[in-house]
Amino acid sequence: MLTVRCILKTSAKCLSSLPVRRRRSNLQNRMSTCPRPVAAVCQVTATPDKQANLSACKQLVEEAKERGASMVFLPEGFDYIGSSREETLSLSESLTGNTISQYTQLARKLEVWLSLGGFHERGHDWESDRRIYNSHIIINDKGDIISVYRKSHLFDVELPEKGVSLKESAFTIPGPALVPPVQTPIGKVGLGICYDLRFPELSVALQRCGAEVLTYPSAFTVATGAAHWEVLLRARAVETQCFVLAAAQVGRHHEKRSSYGHALAVDPWGEVLGDCGAEKPGVVLVEIDLEKLSSTRRNMPVQQHRRDTRFYHSLDTT
Repeated sequence: MLTVRCILKTSAKCLSSLPVRRRRSNLQNRMSTCPRPVAAVCQVTATPDKQANLSACKQLVEEAKERGASMVFLPEGFDYIGSSREETLSLSESLTGNTISQYTQLARKLEVWLSLGGFHERGHDWESDRRIYNSHIIINDKGDIISVYRKSHLFDVELPEKGVSLKESAFTIPGPALVPPVQTPIGKVGLGICYDLRFPELSVALQRCGAEVLTYPSAFTVATGAAHWEVLLRARAVETQCFVLAAAQVGRHHEKRSSYGHALAVDPWGEVLGDCGAEKPGVVLVEIDLEKLSSTRRNMPVQQHRRDTRFYHSLDTT
């Protein structure tokens, strides 16, 4: 966006003597040749081995940077996926621990922004209650932590016919609030995590606060992923007219758990721009065309047509 603004300013000065129509045409042509920012959406297979996970994620980040990405997205549980409640808790760290320190150094060294979604962060009362947050962390290209969102909807689900049984609230504290979208090189990014995807109120709230990109780093189960993953991501993109980026876990983490994969990027029209598949770790790079976002919202002004909050709660009193 900084490049576009610079061109607009220069062009307006140079073309001030031209007819208005020609000026607009020249500006549009110059803007269309601007390089669009590139986002990298990663897919990994985390295990309880934190050092191996770090090494694998580092390789993906380095590859993404070499291929031109200005921001790289890693999935929920990028740090590790434990095989038991006890292991999950024992491996957790604070934001000032070694794992996040390694990633801040990596961001600074490569001069790349990072979205680390689903970090096992020790809670504020860790010493007394042994509970953690599921935290989505944004690090800028200088290695600074810019924002931390703590997952607010916890995955407590029993699907015996699908072989799914998880109770995240047994050891995780629900986050207290949403956080404002973060201005990044690819646009204003709104933060969610995995199960948050099923709650459209969250995505609409982020869009109303200025989000242009929604991100849902995830570790969907195979059963729920096959049924709902893509349709939910595309629905969030269509209803908010945002880009949606969803880094994902894939494959077998240990004998008790596997993930669906299909790290996905979706545009504001609901079109899938990239898919990492269901077989192995990898990365997909996509251009973030904010002009397409603007034109989509301009041509179908859904947000302008939205009624006020009272209208949607008018049935509450009946």
